[in-house]
Order: sequence, then C-alpha cells, then structure tokens
Amino acid sequence: MARLLLAPMEGLVDDVLRDVLTRVGGYDLAVNEFIRVSGSLLPPRAFRRRCPELDRGSRTTAGTPVAVQLLGSDPACLAENAAQLAQLAPAGIDLNFGCPAPRVNRHGGGAMLLADPEQLYRITAAVRRTVPAEIPFTAKMRLGVRDTARTLDCARALAAGGIVSLAVHARTRVEAYRPPAHWEWVAQISEVVGQPVVANGEVWSTADHARCCAVSGSDDVMIGRGAVADPFLARRIRALAAGGEVDADRSADWRELRPLLASFWQQVGAKVAERHAAGRLKLWLGALRRNFVEAEALFQAVRALRCVAEVSRVLALHGVPVLPPVTHAVPDAR
Repeated sequence: MARLLLAPMEGLVDDVLRDVLTRVGGYDLAVNEFIRVSGSLLPPRAFRRRCPELDRGSRTTAGTPVAVQLLGSDPACLAENAAQLAQLAPAGIDLNFGCPAPRVNRHGGGAMLLADPEQLYRITAAVRRTVPAEIPFTAKMRLGVRDTARTLDCARALAAGGIVSLAVHARTRVEAYRPPAHWEWVAQISEVVGQPVVANGEVWSTADHARCCAVSGSDDVMIGRGAVADPFLARRIRALAAGGEVDADRSADWRELRPLLASFWQQVGAKVAERHAAGRLKLWLGALRRNFVEAEALFQAVRALRCVAEVSRVLALHGVPVLPPVTHAVPDAR
C-alpha cells in the first residue's frame, strides 16, 4: 500500500510521543512540530533541540524517518535557515502553510499565507534553491483562510516553487479542526499539480481511512489526532490492506499500550519540569479515552493529581509499570 505519515501537531506531539507512536509501527514518515523562523538565522542546536531525532540520523528510536517542518513568512530568512538545517541531514524539510493558531496567524504565518499565492511561490522557490536535491522538500497547506476561492492557485504556486510532495489538511483556517474534512478538494488539487498529494484531516479509524482514500483519490494519508487517540491505527490500517482482520475488542491493544505509557511517562519526567509532567500525561490519556475504556478509568484516577510520585503510584495500580528515571542527553552548543 501507499504511505502513512504521522502529522506534525504543535502542543500535542513532540519527540517523546513520536517515539512511542512509531514504536507501535505502521508509519513511513513523521513530521516534527514546526520550528518558527523569524528574522534571524537559528543555530544548529535550535533545530536539534526541537527535533532531537536529528542526532540519530533523523529517525525515531524505531527507525521511522523524521522530516523537519519550518514556519515563517520571509522568503530569504526561511531559505537561509533551510540551508542551515540541510547541513544536519534531515529526512526531509517541510514548510508549514496550514497552522490555524491565532498566535501564529497574527504575524502573517501559517495558514494566513494562503491569502497570497504569489508569496507562497516566492517562499517555496527561495527555499528550493537552498535545499539539496537529495533532501525531500515538501509543504503542508489548508484549503484557504476563510474559503476555497484560492485553493487551487495556492497548490499550483507551491508546486511551481519546487516541492516534491504536498500534504493537504482538507479544511480552511476558519474551520480549524471542526468536522467534516473536505477530502474531495484533495482530488481537485491532484488534478492541477504534478506532485503526489497527501490527504489529511479527520481520520480517526480504519473506516475513515478507507473513505478518505476513496473520496480524495489519494493513497497517501497523513494522520494527526487520530494517531494520538489510537496508537495502533496505522498498524490496523496496514493489517486490513494486507488482507488481514482487526479485532474490535481493544483489550489486547491496551495491554500492549501499558508499557508504552510507562515509557512515555519516564521520558516526560526526564524532559519537562515536574509541575508540567502530569499535564502531559493527562493530555494523552484524554485523547486515548476515545478508544479505550481503560484510559477513561486511568484519566479519572489521575485528573486531580499534580505530584509525580502520586501519579506514578496510580499508574502502577492500573498496571502501568513505573520505570526508573532517565536523563535526556543535552545537545551540544554547535
């Protein structure tokens, strides 16, 4: 079958959750949460801090390649930073034209750039000139700011700028994450660009994936929140594509997930301040509740807790082993 990509999700997925999700398997590529580029040349350590996988050949522990996404609006600055990033040999360099967050959009970045197809071309063309041909150069867009009046013009501009693949989150900026995703627009975009187009948006289940492929005409699908809510989704999709079956009873998946929750909690403890650790766990458990009744019970048990020791005690009571603390390697100053 064609590719399954793990979407970049600012504030939701970082290197810790990428590690866990790709260990479950099924993904051909992950894209890191965006690195903001604004007015200055970032040092290599800034890229490596946001994407620690760069120190491991741009791959997760499980071996899944990780592309690095940049966000900005100035062609020259983005091009300069892309050249700097290229020296770290990422598995790909991606440009963000889809972020709907107000804090990004009020500075003219992310999805707001979809109001100006000519600027999209200027940015993409400038970056293309600095990215070596051996590094895949891609982009991600939404359908527009408020409507789809310029959707096809934006896609054409990005294609003309030299990307090799385009991921399309099939909603406008105003629609944010409200269903439905308009997968039919992916098919229309595919008709006007020569590059592969990846469908993205509202894929929560194997049935959603099948419908997305049928409506969009694309076999390449990027999965975001659906992957966080169901870490086994990509693997289940691949099992069905291979002619197998998937079990409606998720109890076996939950048993497999418990040691992964343990690893997540261990890595979170090593990475973030203690006062934030419980919140990170609750955020993921909150998403897992969609598919696992056990996650609901665990979420309710920890929701009022902030103390790491108390959270660890409750995890152990729910069958999640508590692993010894680890420390993350600190990137050097290069």
